[in-house]
Amino acid sequence: VFSSVTAVLDMSVFQDQFVLEDLIQEVKRKSAALSFGPLQSNGHISVQGSFPAMQSLRDFLLLKAKSLPGKDKREESKSHQRPKRRLQPHRPAAKESKSVHDADREKHMVVLDTDIYHYMKSFSPRTFLVSGDVVLSDVTDGDVTTVYIESAGSGSDAGRALRIKEKIEHQSLKLLDTLRKERIRFEERVRNEKQRYKRACESLRPRYPRVLILPYDTHIDVIGNAFEVFEFTKEVSA
Repeated sequence: VFSSVTAVLDMSVFQDQFVLEDLIQEVKRKSAALSFGPLQSNGHISVQGSFPAMQSLRDFLLLKAKSLPGKDKREESKSHQRPKRRLQPHRPAAKESKSVHDADREKHMVVLDTDIYHYMKSFSPRTFLVSGDVVLSDVTDGDVTTVYIESAGSGSDAGRALRIKEKIEHQSLKLLDTLRKERIRFEERVRNEKQRYKRACESLRPRYPRVLILPYDTHIDVIGNAFEVFEFTKEVSA
């Protein structure tokens, strides 16, 4: 259920300013949770990993893209045959994140698996606690939920949105490795089957306090660690 995603990055946009091999090495060091394919001659490279890790990579590359000179400067630099520059030592993530904020507000977003998001909201609600001038919102689109964190980015609140983002990412990565989901489907022909399963789930809930039960019209999703989910669904279906 919590499968990884795959993307193809076009790194050729950086080739006028960076040595691509060096940039790829920095990206790999920063994104140790991701798997990278070989760098192609056209600058493309395939990447595979979790939603949060992929989102962090996206933020990092957006930062690099923002650091590129404007069109006029690039044209001027080409006329002067300026050599490609080697990458500087990797800067702390907090500094990189702040540099992409606008002058007035600090904004971040985290892309999560929707089931992991529901589990975190149920069993780790403190992960989403905000205070001060920080506002948190979410948008769910099927299997993906995007969480937006925004603050004024000034005074004592500066950097708070980034810390919340990192906390959400850290917790979601831990759950990504441990959670499993089973789906109990209803037989459409049996009118009372839905109620029977729901009653069975409710009666078992006290014995499985870390199992999340999500009822829908056509099925019930059961989410938790592998052993408890297996035992829970076995008892419900007995």
